[in-house]
Amino acid sequence: MAEQILVIKHGAFGDVVQGFDAFSSLRTSFPEAKITVLTTAPYAGLLRASGWFDEVILDARAPAWKLMQLWQIRSVFRQKWDKIIDLQCSRRTARYARLYRTDTRWFGTAPGASDPMPDFSGVNNRNRMLTAVKMAGAQEHEDELSFLRSADLPASVDASDYVLLLPGSSAAKPSKRWPTERFIQLAEAVTKAGLRPVLGGSEVDRPVTDAIATDCPSCLNLTGQTDLFSLAGLAARARCVIGNDTGPVFLAARLHVPTLMLMGADTDPAMSAPYGRHARWIKQDRLDDLSFDEVWAEILPWLKG
Repeated sequence: MAEQILVIKHGAFGDVVQGFDAFSSLRTSFPEAKITVLTTAPYAGLLRASGWFDEVILDARAPAWKLMQLWQIRSVFRQKWDKIIDLQCSRRTARYARLYRTDTRWFGTAPGASDPMPDFSGVNNRNRMLTAVKMAGAQEHEDELSFLRSADLPASVDASDYVLLLPGSSAAKPSKRWPTERFIQLAEAVTKAGLRPVLGGSEVDRPVTDAIATDCPSCLNLTGQTDLFSLAGLAARARCVIGNDTGPVFLAARLHVPTLMLMGADTDPAMSAPYGRHARWIKQDRLDDLSFDEVWAEILPWLKG
């Protein structure tokens, strides 16, 4: 009978991206196994399209009073899994660890895990998840992500050279955002360099992206017009990508596009730096103190390339 493996990865988007090579390593190392992922709705389509998983199960992360949904999750963990690999390692998944069968191996940080993970303090999230799947017997493999590289561009984007700017970030942490006026400077400088600035983001980022587009009319503002696939296609064809600590910046970096992440005090690069052959980061504890000139100096070689 084929080995049954369950992977737990709820999110967030940047952390899912950092898990791509762990997922790929499992798939290539265990081609005959049935590999299932327990995730959340925003990432289900992406993970289905990847080819890494045979089944995608959604976790609504129900509160304690939603007994039916909790019963459904219990039934997932009571199945006969050979291995459960917890790549989320949250308080919620620690509670889930009370539900699995005693003949299943649990790789994680939950108390009583049969295969406890080591202390990952100071370890990059990508490497942490790769170590976890290696503990389960996988060999490291880096996927080419052809299913994302080949994604269509949004219809409003032509073939001309452009730079993708991602000025959004967590709405709950405005300290993770480089000031809007600096992004306006950047967009104007990109335009003077003969390239088109393209703005990406979700609807929560619209106040920022609209302000940039208003002050720099050469911008193409695609806020709210991309899903995860068209965003990948957009990033993959950009001359370079500049943005805050946000999931789309991790995606661009992992596609090996020249990418610069702007980090504030909330981001520890030892654990959360994006992975990619052309990924860079620059950090100031107060992003207000990060000057346009510092960012421009970092990306200028890419614009000349």
